[in-house]
Amino acid sequence: MTTAHTSSSSAQTQTTPRKRPKPGERRIQILQALAAMLEQPGAERITTAALAARLEVSEAALYRHFASKAQMFEGLIEFIETSIFSLLNQIADKSDAAQLKARHMVTVLLQFAERNPGMARVMVGDALVFENDRLEQRMNQFFERFESSLRQVLREQALSQSSATPTVDANVQASVLVSFVVGRLQRFARSGYKRLPTEHMDASLALLT
Repeated sequence: MTTAHTSSSSAQTQTTPRKRPKPGERRIQILQALAAMLEQPGAERITTAALAARLEVSEAALYRHFASKAQMFEGLIEFIETSIFSLLNQIADKSDAAQLKARHMVTVLLQFAERNPGMARVMVGDALVFENDRLEQRMNQFFERFESSLRQVLREQALSQSSATPTVDANVQASVLVSFVVGRLQRFARSGYKRLPTEHMDASLALLT
């Protein structure tokens, strides 16, 4: 009786089909693997062959979820955009002083990059050098949009200080802050993630704002 039960269980185990990823799950796994590969300091250009090998699937399996490698990078950029701008919108809606909002916006972006080193390489374009030109253009648009968000809150600050040229003041300060952000991201990526982007954050922002 016991032996028969064991054999039946064994047969069920052998015929149990391999669990397939849920819809969209494999797509997320591919993007996570790509981001993890980008986190390796000094990583060369990532090929679809290397990405497929890491996931233990065929290259054809990758292309069932993404039409091209450029589309995979676009998936990472979409994640960056969604993560950052959802937080920036929350900050902008707060009743904090405009100066504090601007500082918080910069801090949020740099903290995101610090927690996601692979994304930092995408943000500064290091990971996009040999990829489709539209990817770099999209990251440029990301920083333009970030600068625009800063300008809006900094104009509030200039108006509260009765500036004669609030728009000009806001534009200049937003430009300086974005240059600071990009510089910190580049240093982080090119130092092999040793120089953290949030280093001396409060003191640096106090000087800039």
